[in-house]
Amino acid sequence: MEDQAGSPELFLFLASTAHDMKNSISVLSGTLESLLGSADENDANHPAYPSLAQMLYQTKRLNDNLMQLLALYKEVGKPSYPFDPRPQQVAELVQQVSSQAKVLLASKHITLQTDFPAGLIWTFDEDLVIGMLAHAINNAVRYTSDTIRLAIAERDGYLELRVEDNGSGFPQALIDAGASAMSGNTSGVNFLTNSSGLGLYFACEVAKMHKHRQRSGSVQLENGGVLGGGCFVLRLP
Repeated sequence: MEDQAGSPELFLFLASTAHDMKNSISVLSGTLESLLGSADENDANHPAYPSLAQMLYQTKRLNDNLMQLLALYKEVGKPSYPFDPRPQQVAELVQQVSSQAKVLLASKHITLQTDFPAGLIWTFDEDLVIGMLAHAINNAVRYTSDTIRLAIAERDGYLELRVEDNGSGFPQALIDAGASAMSGNTSGVNFLTNSSGLGLYFACEVAKMHKHRQRSGSVQLENGGVLGGGCFVLRLP
């Protein structure tokens, strides 16, 4: 019997299924955002409000994971994957990421701080970088006490994008998994027990796609930063 494990038809079917799931989850996420975004002070005190906020957080996590799977499928299954780096306004990037996170963070009573230089322009794939930062913010919701910081600056010829929180920091195992994923050693990332495994792999692959003058992008997880908690650090040449 012919082995169907690697057939193009199977990959296409799985990608199509994931796309349909992503569309359904996007509708659910949008409905929850609409409900939470229109809530007044009395609604926010309703016993069901925290449950709705948690549902929104989980649907965003699922949507992130499916988006990453689809992007990786395009990269692996279709060599013509449309990687599209263009000069972008950093201020517009921050505005889009903040806008996407606004309702979720408000429902969780989390403050988003931003710090970036006005007028800075950098070349990167806007959709992929927004996806990475949105995922990093959603992940920081798990760790933060009440504040997340999105900071962007030019350092040593790289654009450094940081998502920091004021929680107790990343577990060492997660920091080690990030280093393993960046080095290309996926055996250091346990995709079954580490819920951040796919996000790490995706972020590292996208970072390395950004190249300029024989330099490549990178991802690092660390603890500390301005808020003293966990830090997701993306550097683009």
